Amino acid sequence: VKAEDRTALTAPECKRVCDAYDIPLPKEGLANSPVEAVEIADRIGYPVVLKIVAADIQHKTEAGGVLVGLADAAAVAAGYHLIIESVQAYKPDSTVVGVQVQQMLDSHDQEVIVGAVSDPSFGKLVAFGLGGILVEVFKDVTFRLAPANETDAESMLDGIQAAEILRGVRGAEAVDRGALTRIIINVSELIDDFPEIQEIDLNPILANPTGATAVDALITVDFSPPKEIYRPTQDQIVSAMTNIMKPKAVAVIGASDSEGKIGNSVMKNIINGGYEGELYPINPKADEILGRKAYKSVKDVPGDIDIAVFAVPAKFCVAAMKEVGEKGIAGAIMIPSGFAEVGEHELQDELVAAAREHDVRIMGPNIYGFYYTPSNLCATFCTPYDVKGKAALSSQSGGVGMSIIGFSRSTKMGVSAIIGLGNKSDLDEDDLLAYFEQDENTDIIAMHAEDLKDGRSFCEVAKRVSKKKPVVMLKAGRTQLGARAAASHTGALAGNDKIYDDILRASGVIRAYSLNDLLQFARGLPVLPTPKGEEI
Repeated sequence: VKAEDRTALTAPECKRVCDAYDIPLPKEGLANSPVEAVEIADRIGYPVVLKIVAADIQHKTEAGGVLVGLADAAAVAAGYHLIIESVQAYKPDSTVVGVQVQQMLDSHDQEVIVGAVSDPSFGKLVAFGLGGILVEVFKDVTFRLAPANETDAESMLDGIQAAEILRGVRGAEAVDRGALTRIIINVSELIDDFPEIQEIDLNPILANPTGATAVDALITVDFSPPKEIYRPTQDQIVSAMTNIMKPKAVAVIGASDSEGKIGNSVMKNIINGGYEGELYPINPKADEILGRKAYKSVKDVPGDIDIAVFAVPAKFCVAAMKEVGEKGIAGAIMIPSGFAEVGEHELQDELVAAAREHDVRIMGPNIYGFYYTPSNLCATFCTPYDVKGKAALSSQSGGVGMSIIGFSRSTKMGVSAIIGLGNKSDLDEDDLLAYFEQDENTDIIAMHAEDLKDGRSFCEVAKRVSKKKPVVMLKAGRTQLGARAAASHTGALAGNDKIYDDILRASGVIRAYSLNDLLQFARGLPVLPTPKGEEI
C-alpha cells in the first residue's frame, strides 16, 4: 500500500489482515472475469454478493459497485458486467482490481459496528455501536483506548443506549456477546500494533446467538511519522513539581517597583501572601526592589533557586530561559502572553527547546500564575489567597481561572492550589495529577480543560489517581461543530466530545458540565459522606 502511495487497503487486502487477527469476514474470492466470478460463487455457495475492488472507491454503493442476493451462475455473470459498467460510468479513471465475490449472510441478524480511529489527543481508540443506518441516525456509539481488554469490551456492549437490544427484546434471542467482545479486542490490538493504520471500519457486523461476522471491512492508513510526545517518568514529574509547589527560593524575572506592572504585582503578592523562603527580584536596571536586593540575572544570585516567575515581554523570554536553565532552576512560571495563543508557535517552540536542554519544566506560558497555600505561595499577579483547604483547582483559560479564584474567595472555599496552565507548552493536567496524587495537602483535584495535549497519558494517570482521590473535569467546547471529514463511519462518528465523555468515564474521572458544577463538586465531595443504601 505504501509503495503504491495509497491511503486505503483493497477489500482482499483487508480480508488478509482480518484473517491474521481472527476478525471474521465471509468467505470470498477475487474475480477478474465473469467466468472466475461464477467459479468462486459455485465454490462458496449461493446466494452471493458482488463488490467492486478499487483502491480509489471506498464507498462502493455510491458507485453502483455492490449487488446482493445473486442466487445462481447466470445472475453472477450478468452482475459482474453490470458492476464494471456502473463503476466506469461513475469514475472512468478508476483503477479496478477486480470484483469480490462474497458469501451472503442472513440479513435478519442484528447489525452492529466495530471500528477504530486515531485521535490527535488519545491516540488509538476502538469503537462499538449499533450498525447499519442506525449508527448514522442515532450515533449510538462508545469509545475506549486501544488496546482494549475483556472488561473494556464488555463495558462497551453495555455502554450504548441500545444495549438492551443485544440482550434480546420481544422474544428475540440475545446475540453472542463473547463473539463481539473478541472482535472488539482483536480490532483494538490490530490498530495498536500498527501505528500506520489510521482507521478501521467493520460495518455492518451481523451478530446472532451463535456468532458474529463482519460483512464489510475498510482500513485506511497514514504513513507520515507519528508526532513524538515528551513523557518524563512519574518520579521525574513528582520531583520537578515538588520543587515548583514547595520552593525554598523564588526568583521574579522582570520584578519592578512601578505600580501597575505585573512584575510589581507578583513581588507584592509573594511577600503579602506570607511566603517565607528566599525571594530574588531580577531586573538589570535596579539595585533594590520592594526592599530586597535586585540582581541583573538569575545567574548572579549566590544561592540556589527552585522556580523563576517570568514577568517580562515574550521577546525576552528565550534568552532569560537559557539563563534559568544554566542556573539549574527546576521550574519556570511563564505569565507572559505573546506565544502560540497569538500564532507565535516558533517562539514557543524555541522557549520549550531552551528549557528542555536543562530539564526546566514550564508552567504556561500565558497564565495568571499559581497558588499553593501550604507554602503560603502566591506566584501570581492576582491578589493573595489565604483560605487553606484540600481542593486543588486548575484551569487552561485565564478567564475561567479568574472565575475559579472569585468563586473560591466568595465562598471561602479552602484550597490547596489554584493553577493556570495556559498554552500548556510543557506541564499538562497529567503532571498535576501525578503530583497531587501523593500530595498530603490535597484530597480532591478539579480541572478545567479546553483540550488534553496528551489525552492517553492523562487517562493512564487518572485511572490510577481516581481510585485514591476524586478527579473532576470540566471539558470546554462540548458542542460538536462537526466531525472531521472521514472515509469511514467510525471516523465520522468520532465527535470530539463523545470520545472525551467515554474515555474520561472509563478512567474514573467525574465530568462536570458547567463551571458551577466543577466548583460545587470540588467544594462538596471532600465533605459529603459516601451515599449508602439501594435508593441512590
